[in-house]
Amino acid sequence: MKPYLMAEPALRRLELTITRRLDGLLQGEHLGLVPGPGSEPAESRPYRPGDDVRRMDWNVTARTNEPHVRDLVADRELEIWALLDATASMDFGTVAMEKRELALSALAAIGFLTQRTGNRIGVHLLHGGGVRTLPARTGRPHLMALLQAAFALPRTQPGVSEPLIGVAADQLGRTARRRGLVVVLSDFLDPPPTWEQPLRALAARHQLLAVEVVDPRELSLPDVGILTLIDPETGRRREVATGSARLRRRYAEAAAGQRDAVTQGLRRAGAAHLRLRTDRDWVRDLARHVMRQRRLAALATGPARQGRPPEGGGDAA
Repeated sequence: MKPYLMAEPALRRLELTITRRLDGLLQGEHLGLVPGPGSEPAESRPYRPGDDVRRMDWNVTARTNEPHVRDLVADRELEIWALLDATASMDFGTVAMEKRELALSALAAIGFLTQRTGNRIGVHLLHGGGVRTLPARTGRPHLMALLQAAFALPRTQPGVSEPLIGVAADQLGRTARRRGLVVVLSDFLDPPPTWEQPLRALAARHQLLAVEVVDPRELSLPDVGILTLIDPETGRRREVATGSARLRRRYAEAAAGQRDAVTQGLRRAGAAHLRLRTDRDWVRDLARHVMRQRRLAALATGPARQGRPPEGGGDAA
């Protein structure tokens, strides 16, 4: 069967699951995926303790001889770019789904929720054949076409040279010229020094969300006797005796160190970090992340609203 014929019913079921569940978990039309009230400059006002000094309006400060900051307002139309890692390491999963399926589901959730308000979404697909760019446009038909293109990507054959996630992020930075939201969905197994700087460059201009996808077998090794391991990117095989408690402990320690390096690298890059696992309820984890970022955004804008009358002139609810 042709890939797009298989994708259509699968994506419709995914859309139904996402919209039903997230509509029940989240309230409101705007999806606060990362902290911050917006990216478009608004009017200046006097500085108050707690304001972000990065929003200082130096021109007004120089004219009035009093510190001023410039508020930010949320964009009515947001441009969203996603970088979906579909390399060989993502074709792995031991529980409910593969990592690539989980990343695609997360991309679909972000797309279905943000396209309601007329936002544009585009995607870079990182695959064994290189990086494929699909331009940012509005509307559900466009979103479904993006997801179908991602769904139809074939598996990469072992030994095929693949671009690094950092190379794809650098290319995305040259494509996404308008300020907006950038979402990177990957297992981030490439060494952090190869992607940290490109992500930092994206975060300097855009709101950046890094969605890390993880399978539990990447974190701990079960005792299942002799296990044949295959590197999906090189095709190399190795037999491992999992009955060794020392081996399982060393594996868990190395895995924990790798995940910590990813966390620290994303923090240094300035990205909001969401970790999704193939053995967890990823929809609920996504909703919790959104609610947590909304609370952070509310705290960030709190000082700016102190001393202001409520909108509409009435009493605050």
